[in-house]
Amino acid sequence: MKSYRKELWFNTPTRRAFINITPQVEQAVKESGVKEGLCLVNAMHITASVFINDDEPGLHQDFERWLEELAPEKPYSRYNHNLTGEDNGDAHLKRQIMGREVVVAITDGKLDFGPWEQIFYGEFDGKRPKRVLIKIIGE
Repeated sequence: MKSYRKELWFNTPTRRAFINITPQVEQAVKESGVKEGLCLVNAMHITASVFINDDEPGLHQDFERWLEELAPEKPYSRYNHNLTGEDNGDAHLKRQIMGREVVVAITDGKLDFGPWEQIFYGEFDGKRPKRVLIKIIGE
């Protein structure tokens, strides 16, 4: 069995962002040489996420509005976490909702997606370096 590991690094200029990372993950699958297996992609930071959905701007705006309704950024005083001197209590909750990781099957050397599926990095407390782990195992 083969095993391959790669990191992607992000430093978004905004507090929140959704970035399609499918091309980078597809490149990692190619680099791995794995033809049949699994690809794990996970955010290595507690205020970011990785998820699968459609690459449609209106949907991303809907995510942003929905997440802000569920866990508004302000007032900062609404979150006990922020009493520690942080201002990102909302980002922890948004990450919990959107998820930490995805696993995608690899078939014939390619990500085995359903229609419209793409992999996204979700940033909820940006403006600093964060990483995503890609771990591929298989034959």
